[in-house]
Amino acid sequence: MKILGIGNAIVDVICKVDDNFISQNGLTKSTMKLIFDENEFKKLLTNLKIEKTVSGGSVANSIVGISQLGNKVGFIGKVNEDDLGGKYEEGLKKENVEYFYFKKKEEMPTGTCLILITPDSERTMCTFLGIAGKINENDVDVNAVKNSEITFLEGYLWDEGDPKKAFNKAIQNSNKAAMSLSDLFCVERHKPHFLDLVKNKLDIIFANEQEALSLIDTKNFDEVIAFAKQLGKIIVITRGEKGSIAIQKNEVVECNSKKDLKIVDLTGAGDLFAAGFLHGHVNNLSLKESLEKGTEMSSKIIQKIGARLK
Repeated sequence: MKILGIGNAIVDVICKVDDNFISQNGLTKSTMKLIFDENEFKKLLTNLKIEKTVSGGSVANSIVGISQLGNKVGFIGKVNEDDLGGKYEEGLKKENVEYFYFKKKEEMPTGTCLILITPDSERTMCTFLGIAGKINENDVDVNAVKNSEITFLEGYLWDEGDPKKAFNKAIQNSNKAAMSLSDLFCVERHKPHFLDLVKNKLDIIFANEQEALSLIDTKNFDEVIAFAKQLGKIIVITRGEKGSIAIQKNEVVECNSKKDLKIVDLTGAGDLFAAGFLHGHVNNLSLKESLEKGTEMSSKIIQKIGARLK
């Protein structure tokens, strides 16, 4: 197997809203808010018209993209044996993703992410993790990890306790470990742990510009490049309209973003960028070619609603 993803198994529920909805519900546009109260989550949903539901989660989106590019892939993520859990598994299987998790009856429901798309195409997310965030080391199939060239993890999943143990078990058994820093809030919340992972445990790291700056507490992007060079790993950073950059030791490669796109929804831009880059990497493309493939994938996805190309 080329790549095994381990991440939050979350059903995406996509809705269009106006800016008032965001402010009235005390949300911050373009960020992800974790909701811990199931009733609060249900209340948000009651006033919305659902456009579509998709088997989502950041790494799952990437894994589906990598599958669509013709690579053999798998995924581990925790769902409940409920209606949404069943839909989640079916959604992955339809995309030729092997699902290395046996669902069982849990006391918490399958995770759900409400993706609110405002008229400016920005996405604001409210996530009720449910059982997804309760992943533990017993959920990690060691054979699946050992049989894949790369294990791809997401920062969203990392947390103290059981998820941390699951991460460590996956990384220790990986041929190569890649991770996305996921979100500025994640970096701020887990900074010392993420720094340790980046410096000592991971081989490939994906981040956007804000996440990378926050990780090393700087406002100067040149410092990020200097930091990345001395790590000796592959660091891939997306910079919105400024394009993207990959750094491996002294090799620094840049790729421009595509111009004149009809952007309708930024959901999945980073996920599909990582898919394109990892596809390049496991198929022995150069850093530059891998960045170009990532750019091509993210350019396609932002011109559609949701995080699925097909």
